[in-house]
Amino acid sequence: MAGKPPFRLALISMPWSIFNRPSIQLATLKAFLEREQETCTVETFHPYLYIAKATGIETYREIAGSSWAGEALFSSLLFESQKERARTLFSSELQTQQISLEFDILADRIRKSCRQWMDTINWNNYDLIGFSVCFSQLLPSLYMASQIKKIASHIPIVFGGSSCNGEIGKSLLDHFPQIDFLIDGEGEHPLLFLVRTLQNNEKPDSSYLGDGEEIQDLNALPVPDYSPYFQEISTLFPDKPFIPLVPIEFSRGCWWNKCSFCNLNLQWKKYRWKNSVKMVAETEHLSRIHECLNFTFTDNALPVREADSFFHSLAEKPVDLSFFAEIRTISRPERLQTYRQGGLDTVQIGIESLSGSLLKKMRKGTTVMDNIAAMKLCCENGIRVEGNLIVEFPGTNPEEIHETLENLDFVLPFSPLSPARFFLGHSSPMHRNCHDFAIRSTMVHHKVKKLFPKIHQQSLQHLILGYRGDRGLQHHLWQPVIKKIERWQHFHAKRADRKNGVLTFRDGGTFLIIRQEFPDGRVQQHRLRGLSRAIYLFCHTPKPISEILREFTTLNEKQLRTFLNELTLKKIVFLEHDTALSLAVRQPGSFIQKNHHQEINTGKSNVP
Repeated sequence: MAGKPPFRLALISMPWSIFNRPSIQLATLKAFLEREQETCTVETFHPYLYIAKATGIETYREIAGSSWAGEALFSSLLFESQKERARTLFSSELQTQQISLEFDILADRIRKSCRQWMDTINWNNYDLIGFSVCFSQLLPSLYMASQIKKIASHIPIVFGGSSCNGEIGKSLLDHFPQIDFLIDGEGEHPLLFLVRTLQNNEKPDSSYLGDGEEIQDLNALPVPDYSPYFQEISTLFPDKPFIPLVPIEFSRGCWWNKCSFCNLNLQWKKYRWKNSVKMVAETEHLSRIHECLNFTFTDNALPVREADSFFHSLAEKPVDLSFFAEIRTISRPERLQTYRQGGLDTVQIGIESLSGSLLKKMRKGTTVMDNIAAMKLCCENGIRVEGNLIVEFPGTNPEEIHETLENLDFVLPFSPLSPARFFLGHSSPMHRNCHDFAIRSTMVHHKVKKLFPKIHQQSLQHLILGYRGDRGLQHHLWQPVIKKIERWQHFHAKRADRKNGVLTFRDGGTFLIIRQEFPDGRVQQHRLRGLSRAIYLFCHTPKPISEILREFTTLNEKQLRTFLNELTLKKIVFLEHDTALSLAVRQPGSFIQKNHHQEINTGKSNVP
C-alpha cells in the first residue's frame, strides 16, 4: 500500500433514522474499512440530527414514526410535480398526531437545514460518497445525492443498504443518475472492493455490485466506531436533552427466515452470529467510551445459545445495562429470568396473530399457546413487550377473526399489542407466491404514486406493493379486532391501580388467591385450595392434559377437564389443543384491595 495517495470516503445516513441512535451501518463500515485499507479515511455524517434540531425533537419523532409522512416531505423537495400529492399523503398519515408545523413550513425548514449542513463540508475533498439506505431513507438519500451532484458532479456516489436489494437496487440505478454505484447485499467487502478499485484509478466492470462475499466470521469484525455521531450531538445539542441508545449487532439474518410476509432478510445469504464473549467485550467497550447504558440489538432474532451466555455473563457484572431486542417466542421461564437479570427489559416478540390457522398461513412456526405463554412470562419477569398483531391479512376467514377476538380476552392482563395493517413486501414469500394467499395481482402501491412521478412508478421497483385481492372484505372483517385492541390499550393506559397487576396470584401454601381486574373497574378474587392450587401452579408453563394426569394420579380426565374448563371461562387459564396454561403471575408484596363493594370472591374454583 506504500505510495498510494490517501482515499477519502464520506458515508451518510439520512432521515428518518431515529435521532437518538447512531447509525450502526456507518459505524461498522467505518471501522472495517479503516482497518482493512490503511490509506482510506472514512468520515461519517448524520444529517438527521441537523433536521431533528431544525424541526424540533418531538416533531421529528412523530414524523419518523410514519415512514410515508417522512418520505412525503422529501418527495416534495426532490420532485416539484409531486408537491400537492405529497402534502395530501403527509396530512393523511399524521392526522391523529399533534404536528405543530404545516407541511410547507416543515419542507422549507428541511430544505434549508440540508443546505446549511452541505455548506459545512467541502465535498470536493472526497473520492467517494456513500449513502446507507434503509427503510424510510430512500427519498431523503436521493434528494441529498442530487444536491451534492450539483456542487461536486465528478465525485462518484454509491448507494447500499436494505432498501437497495435485488431488483429494487438495479431499478434505482436505471432511474436516478445521481447514483453511480449500487451495492446489493452486505456492504463490507463490496465497498472495500470499490474503494480499492477507485484508489487504483480503475473502474469496476459494472455499476451494480451484487452477490458480494459475506463476512464469514462476524467475530472478526471490529467494534463499530460511533465517535463521529457523539461529536455531532455534542455540537448540535450541547445541553444533551437525550442520552443515545446505542445499536449493537449480535447476528445477521434470521435463523427462522420462513415467515410468509417477511422481506427483512433479503440482504443476507445465511444466518451468522457472534459469540457471547465477543458481544460482552463489545458492549462493555461501547458503554465505557460513550458513557451509555442503553442498547438496542439490531438483530431480527437473537442467537439463542449465545444469548443465554451473554445475558448470564452480564447478570454477574456490577453494571445496570438495559437492552431492547427482537426475539422469537420463549417459553422457558429460566431463560427469560436470566435475560432480565442481564438487562433485557424491552422486547419485540413476533406475535403477529392470535389465531392458530393464521399463524400457519403466516408460517410463523409458533402456536397461539406459544405467543400467550411468552407474553405471560415477559409480564412475570418485568419485561415490556412491544408486539404487533397483523390485521387485514389476505385470506383471513370469519372463523379466524372469531378466534382472534376470543383470544384477546385471555391476553388482557398483559402488555397490549399494536394493530399493524398488512402490507405486501417486495420479494417476500407472499409476493413470490401471490396466488397461494388470496392475492390476484400486484401493482404500484397507491401511496407510492403520491411520492413518485409516473416515470418512476412502473419500472422502478418499490419495497412495498399494492395488490388486488380481498382487501375490502379484510378491512371490514378486521374492524372488531382493531376496536378491541384499542379498548385493550385504553384499559392499560388508564388503569388507576398500578401497584397491582391485572391478573396476579399470592400463594398461601395450601391455597392460592388470584386477583383479576376488569376494564369496567371490577376486581374479582378466586381462591384455589389443595389440589386445585397444585394444578394451577403446575401449569405455570404450558402442560398437556396427559402430563397433568400423570402428575396428579388421583384425578380422572373428566374431573380435570371440568376444572380447567371452569377456569378457562373465567379467563384465568388458557386452553389450546388439550394444553393448559395458568395466566396469573405471582406478584410479591401485592395486597388485597378493601373496597369490598367492587370485589367479588368466587371461592368455588376447586377440583370436584
